[in-house]
Amino acid sequence: MSKAIIAKKIGMTQIFAEDGRVIPVTVLEAGPCPVVQVKTEETDGYAALKLGFGYIASKGKKQDEKHEYLNYGISRPDYGQFRKAGVQPCKVLKEVRGVEGYKVGDELKADVFAAGERVDVSGVSKGHGFTGVIKRWNQHRLKETHGVGPVHREPGSMGSISDPSRVFKHKHLAGQYGVENVTVQNLEVVRVDVARNAILVKGAIPGPKGSVVTLKSSVKQ
Repeated sequence: MSKAIIAKKIGMTQIFAEDGRVIPVTVLEAGPCPVVQVKTEETDGYAALKLGFGYIASKGKKQDEKHEYLNYGISRPDYGQFRKAGVQPCKVLKEVRGVEGYKVGDELKADVFAAGERVDVSGVSKGHGFTGVIKRWNQHRLKETHGVGPVHREPGSMGSISDPSRVFKHKHLAGQYGVENVTVQNLEVVRVDVARNAILVKGAIPGPKGSVVTLKSSVKQ
């Protein structure tokens, strides 16, 4: 059965295996994630769970029923979904496909995964701003000899002048680098700490510290 959970990236560290090997791991604060909605093939055409992450405490200000969502700092439609499910509002609301076996109100914690399991981790990569072709596409510099400069870090030729007299689409040029949806597949779960809601995944995952990622059972074992 496919499993999933929403987590926050805490950072990287290293642990020691029983045989003395050093394992680089990423520490994730996984859950608790309440189930806000269950989608099935009969009602929605596909199986999925809508999960929340990061409970929000009410500000306690006096609001009428129509404006109660203002106490939680979320939109009215999102607040309506939490209210319908009878779940405390959360900062994050995400849908994860292909996960079954839960009902509205259930709470997913770090123990949904166990050490040794394989997961796919999806997140938004770090943003690097507007960068050149060397950093963005790993191109090499032009020759640093007489007659070449001062264009050592430029992309080079754009193509023929007469035909096609234009730059082809998708040519590797300078531009925005990062802030893309990235999935790293088949990572190993090294350790699960239920008391701290922590999952330690071997290797690096997308995104900066504090970013929200999704862990799902690996599709490529």
